[in-house]
Amino acid sequence: MKNLRVGLIGYGFMGRTHSNAFRKVNNFFDVPCQPVLHTVCARNAERAKDFAAKWGYANVETDWRKVVESPDIDLIDIASPNDTHAEIAIAAAKAGKMVMCEKPLGRNGAESEAIVDAVEQAGVPNMVWYNYRRVPAVTLAKQLIDEGRLGRIFHYRAKFLQDWTISSDLPQGGEGLWRLDVKVAGSGVTGDLLAHCIDTAMWLNGGIDEVSAMTETFIKARKHSLTGEVEPVGIDDASLFLAKFNNGSLATFEATRYARGHKALYTLEINGEHASIMWDLHDLHRLQYFDHKDEGKLRGWKSIHITDREHPYMSNWWVPGLQIGYEHTFVHQVADFLTAVGGGHAAAPTFREGLATDDVTDAVLASAASRSWTKVKTR
Repeated sequence: MKNLRVGLIGYGFMGRTHSNAFRKVNNFFDVPCQPVLHTVCARNAERAKDFAAKWGYANVETDWRKVVESPDIDLIDIASPNDTHAEIAIAAAKAGKMVMCEKPLGRNGAESEAIVDAVEQAGVPNMVWYNYRRVPAVTLAKQLIDEGRLGRIFHYRAKFLQDWTISSDLPQGGEGLWRLDVKVAGSGVTGDLLAHCIDTAMWLNGGIDEVSAMTETFIKARKHSLTGEVEPVGIDDASLFLAKFNNGSLATFEATRYARGHKALYTLEINGEHASIMWDLHDLHRLQYFDHKDEGKLRGWKSIHITDREHPYMSNWWVPGLQIGYEHTFVHQVADFLTAVGGGHAAAPTFREGLATDDVTDAVLASAASRSWTKVKTR
């Protein structure tokens, strides 16, 4: 089995999820490559050393350019803040490295387009970490839709609710709070939370044609962690939009960090002419399914427990009845990436698919600013 030497850029929350996936994938999946945790790179050398010791990285670096240029590394995995994605990904592609990147791909469509151009010109394998596609229940929903069980799709609804930024005392910027700094993040909940919803929606239901949106920043100024100064807040705290898909179906999307009582409530519902589907991240191992073709007296919503070997990915885990969770979605993503690399084909979502999501978030922000319906850019 060929070793695939990984250089990880960033050691935060997502760096942990990725590292865990690289470590576990060969224990559960028959893939053509063995990930080797070669180097972790971060600005804080001491904390990077601690991370390397905990997760099994052989080397530590503080300059990402050295990681990208190293002949001993095959795959660059970008788990650093959004403002670093483009420069690192483009350099990695030019160096001939495979590239995996956390979402969103770029802070906007123009930045993402430059990344896509680089990886496609270099011809290197690439993938964006939109892990919710790899929840077995969501993957099963995709299979049911592709089999035509829902028939024509009429409606799509998605929301992603959190509550962690409500306090006006919370600063913006710096490690841990860079998502509140527009220069680093690019946007607020639109690019952070709704990007997940949009990627899943377009995977399940096709492209989005146009949107009508509104956003709100509830706290207009916050102290910046790095400067110590009170500065205007440039990100959106809440974002809601209507959408029309290319297939004619209608959609509502909502994301906020001001929904008290919700830490990560991500739900979706799809209504078709024959059947409907609902899914909830808090109950991620279940898919709610309604089929109008059922006999009238037995017709109703079914709760499908996604643990059987016939369900996506589940034959690789435990016995039926025993469920898996959030971390396993990243293992599934690594398994699919390695399988694609071994087979010489692209692993979805590619950077070009990540660009398509960023084109939608750009349209959402433009619509909110103009207070008008906005077409999504087509490429």
